[in-house]
Amino acid sequence: MTLPTARCLLPTENMEAIAKGKYLRGSPQKARLVIDLIRGRNVQEALAILRFTNKRATKSIEKVLLSAVANAKEKNAAADVDQFVVERAIVDSGPTKWRRRMRPAPMGRAYRQQRRYKHVSIMIKGKDIEEEG
Repeated sequence: MTLPTARCLLPTENMEAIAKGKYLRGSPQKARLVIDLIRGRNVQEALAILRFTNKRATKSIEKVLLSAVANAKEKNAAADVDQFVVERAIVDSGPTKWRRRMRPAPMGRAYRQQRRYKHVSIMIKGKDIEEEG
């Protein structure tokens, strides 16, 4: 009579998942203020911070962070998302589109309005869990 083999879950090397959001509407300078709040934090804590921060850029950053979590789950379904940490979070400036609208400026001059875009990339890192049999 043979005994059934037991499966145990063993943590292996660090797993990374990356998500990028490109051409998102909004100023990159203002988005960097929000990104600085979540860099280096746990994913659950970062999502809580994003939900309760009163900034316009939080919605697009939250979408990118949730996409990174989904990418981690896609790589390994047994991965524990609660253990993931926001390892790297970067906001770069995208293209600046000139609008056809004028804004008053000092001394009777006029400025053209700029429409700014941003690129957000977030990398989360955590322990990958594998089944050993």
